[in-house]
Amino acid sequence: MTIHNIASQNSVLNTFISELRDITIQKDSMRFRRNIERIGEILGYEMSKTFDYKEQTITTPLGKSTTPLIDNDIVLCSILRAGVPLHNGLLNYFDTAENAFISAYRHHLKEPESFEIVVEYLACPDLEGKTLILADPMIATGQSLLATFEALKPFGTPKNIHLAAVIGAQEGLDFVSEHFPEHTHLWISAVDPALDSKGYIVPGLGDAGDLAFGKKLQH
Repeated sequence: MTIHNIASQNSVLNTFISELRDITIQKDSMRFRRNIERIGEILGYEMSKTFDYKEQTITTPLGKSTTPLIDNDIVLCSILRAGVPLHNGLLNYFDTAENAFISAYRHHLKEPESFEIVVEYLACPDLEGKTLILADPMIATGQSLLATFEALKPFGTPKNIHLAAVIGAQEGLDFVSEHFPEHTHLWISAVDPALDSKGYIVPGLGDAGDLAFGKKLQH
């Protein structure tokens, strides 16, 4: 798997990441969602540089212009619920993409530090020969991404696979690299060094779903 860490080069992306992490700024849920959306736009722009292009002739009021345009059939899939703002940011740039949605959440077992990933809802178009963009803002253990990918397999084999994330732990990135196809590309805006005993990213930013949409009742 090829990992593209966008934060390896300083840019305005640093501002959006710092605001997502800041415990005072992140209390504004609308701003939190918007910052994730803006990061999705940046990841989408960088990702687009690797796509296929085909020249098309455009008629203007004064003549004709030949322009290379994206020639990929894109399916954008986000993991509910935290993935929705990231999905929106990517969709702002790939506005003709087909869309898929899947629920994947941690079901905690008897031991407080153990859990399994449960997938309960899935809506997806045909993936055969298409470019799949799988969006999940936080890659902690990487198990949610793998469970989602396994659930999508009955819908066909994509030609290209791109993963889009805001923050990931190195352990999660190693897990994803081991279990996804070799030609997969991961686009991420920050890589953190560790997970805590409950499997949350450190320093991370907290629970992205709760910060974006409010606290939930635990299963």
